[in-house]
Amino acid sequence: MRHFAVSTSPVNATVDDYPVLHVDLDAFFASVEVLDDPSLRGLPVAVGGAGDRGVIASASYEARARGVHSAMASVVARRLCPDLIILPGRFTRYEEVSAQFHGILADLTPVYEPLSLDEAYADLSSLRRLQVDPLTAAHELRARIRDEIGVGSGVGVGRNKLFAKLGSKRAKATFSDGVIHDGPGVFVVTREQETQWLDTLPVRALWGVGPALEERLGRLGLRFIRDLRGIDESVLARHVGPAMAHTLVDYAVGHDPRPVEADRAAKSVGHEETFGVSVTSGTELVRHARRQCAIVARTVRESSQVARRVSVHVKFDDLTSVSRSHTVPYGLDDEEAIYAVANELLDTVERHQPVRLLGVYLSLFAPREATTTQLTFDLAVDG
Repeated sequence: MRHFAVSTSPVNATVDDYPVLHVDLDAFFASVEVLDDPSLRGLPVAVGGAGDRGVIASASYEARARGVHSAMASVVARRLCPDLIILPGRFTRYEEVSAQFHGILADLTPVYEPLSLDEAYADLSSLRRLQVDPLTAAHELRARIRDEIGVGSGVGVGRNKLFAKLGSKRAKATFSDGVIHDGPGVFVVTREQETQWLDTLPVRALWGVGPALEERLGRLGLRFIRDLRGIDESVLARHVGPAMAHTLVDYAVGHDPRPVEADRAAKSVGHEETFGVSVTSGTELVRHARRQCAIVARTVRESSQVARRVSVHVKFDDLTSVSRSHTVPYGLDDEEAIYAVANELLDTVERHQPVRLLGVYLSLFAPREATTTQLTFDLAVDG
């Protein structure tokens, strides 16, 4: 059974008020499987490993209404939903559909930032000259994704990345007692909504806060976003690291200076490796990262350039992936400096599964100058 919601929005919304859009496709892997096999429509479908050690990578809304979710062990998922249909992943096919998704985004604005195959930010500022309001743009984007690809999506619009992403989550369906409650599809985050969320939402709602970090913050008595406003950043840094502490303190007051950055991959130098045997040890992962930092440092030095952004990309056995990046005010071409940034970025990634792929990338290049390398940084991690 489904319950439907109606979209509401502020009057006279402009891209100056709401310049950032975040879009997240619904249950992406599972939705593609249903798209290619319509006989699965309306059934509980999951993508992942079906064996005793298998893990769910994606679950349809029908499966989620029964309690199944990504990163859940398949044996637990079958216990909750005995008629669950678990299909193996077809990553090449998902990449094909993702390319269509990115093409639609490019039609909306040239400044969009893919976060994964099924998720991206978009900068709506370029729509100002066309006199297009953000709500119209969001609804048209969602309609094109539905009509041209055949999958649903949630779209959030806000004044920064933090609120746009929270908005897209609110735009999506929720589940209770086996019932799917459809969200509005598009959610514009007003200043009044910002204030309410910052005062009432748990810390888990924030980007980068997974179960482990949530538990660590809870031990400090920090269970809600509002609690973060009462703690000194230096004290918090001793428990969660300087990068995450800075980010959390900023988020607690609604501050998120990260811009939407286009074409990161196309303008980067990187090295990635798919491991023959997935990596479970943090020490081993760091060893691979150090070697990759040495390779990209040598590559950028040979090009007589320096880079200001370091990024890491981690892909897990369940095919989910996480990217982190940080931009520094100085150019980098030194292996140790690059590794210092990459290592702290890796510390912000919660490893819920063995790691099958790791990549380190450099971008935002400039010609090398006399003194450009900074060895230590006070990091504020970008998503």
